[in-house]
Amino acid sequence: MSFLDGPLSTIALCWRIERRDGIAIGLTAHDRDLTIDGLIHRAAPGMTPSAIKRSDGLDADTMDVAGALTSNAISAADLTAGRWDGAAVRLFAVDWTGGAGRVDLGDGTIGAVETKNGAFTAELRGWSAALDRPVAEETSAECRAELGDTRCRVAMAGRRRFARVVSVAAREVTIDQAERVENACGGGLLRWFGGANTGLESAIALSDGAVVTLRSEPVYAPAPGDLIELIEGCDKSLATCAARFGNAVNFRGEPYLPGIDLLTRYPGA
Repeated sequence: MSFLDGPLSTIALCWRIERRDGIAIGLTAHDRDLTIDGLIHRAAPGMTPSAIKRSDGLDADTMDVAGALTSNAISAADLTAGRWDGAAVRLFAVDWTGGAGRVDLGDGTIGAVETKNGAFTAELRGWSAALDRPVAEETSAECRAELGDTRCRVAMAGRRRFARVVSVAAREVTIDQAERVENACGGGLLRWFGGANTGLESAIALSDGAVVTLRSEPVYAPAPGDLIELIEGCDKSLATCAARFGNAVNFRGEPYLPGIDLLTRYPGA
């Protein structure tokens, strides 16, 4: 007999949230902490899910989870920094008395997050939400692949390197070593492995020698000595793909396809 069929209500709702940086936390609506699958699920008063919409068709499963912002679990600073963007979430019910059985209620990834008056609401998007994406790609003059992915096929070995922060001025980060190729990190990624920004990523606009210019200022103020990883970038042009990477055969764009400006041309223009 399932614990759901018992005469007393001993049901506790639980959440397991795994961030993209590998950190996992457990929360429960019960008034005491519960240990499930080796992970302590902390009591989170006020953590409640909305009505769960599930279907056996192709419609996306959706649900909202609301709760209070606490420094020990989910803080406003971490939400603003994007630490929880795309985190995997699993919602389930268990018998808090320790009885056997478990009912999975929903899983997916965190979508839109809203904060207001010391509380937050997070949208849980089911795996079928991926079916909302376009089936076919639109044409573009620039490459639609990401450097090093399965379509690009450029080997990234040797195109990643660790460095230390020397100084920071707004969006400009000076590191302790110069790049070998001019603007090699332009369009690339900076990953923070030390300091207050640990676990976060910053998009790189351009690089020049030992100076890296980010597209936006870091969420938290970096400090000299912070460890970072620099991942080489690509401007997604055919010229760069052929000359710098020797990878024109895998270029995923249509640079010679006439654009909409063809409609505005006239004889003799």
